[in-house]
Order: sequence, then C-alpha cells, then structure tokens
Amino acid sequence: MNSFKSGKAVLEYLDGDFDVIEPGAYVECAVTGKKIPLEALKYWSVDRQEAYADAATANEAIIKAMQEDGKW
Repeated sequence: MNSFKSGKAVLEYLDGDFDVIEPGAYVECAVTGKKIPLEALKYWSVDRQEAYADAATANEAIIKAMQEDGKW
C-alpha cells in the first residue's frame, strides 16, 4: 500500500491476495458501504471482484449471489 494515498483504492482481487491497481488507503464493502482499510481487508470475492467488511457480510453476499444465480 502506498501510504501517501489516502483515498479509495482500486484492487484486483485474487485467490488469497490482491493487486493494487490504483493506490489508496481503503476499499468499500460491497454490501454495507463501510470503508475497509487495506491492512484490515480479509474478505472478498474473486468472481464478483468486491470486498466485504467481515465474515458475516461475506457470507450474506455469497448466499444472495447464489440465490440470484439459481444455485441456492
């Protein structure tokens, strides 16, 4: 993370890691809109390329996505 950037980062979410496309201090949770500091980011979807604030929110998003895709 580039500590000189304080705004929203743009990331590419990978399996177990992410690449910084545009430096920043945080990303936003796709469900809640909460700002997640990059150093605290633990949950994201590679398929949907979105971040989640915590495990419960990630689970909620996965269930919703499966329902929308007809897999639940």
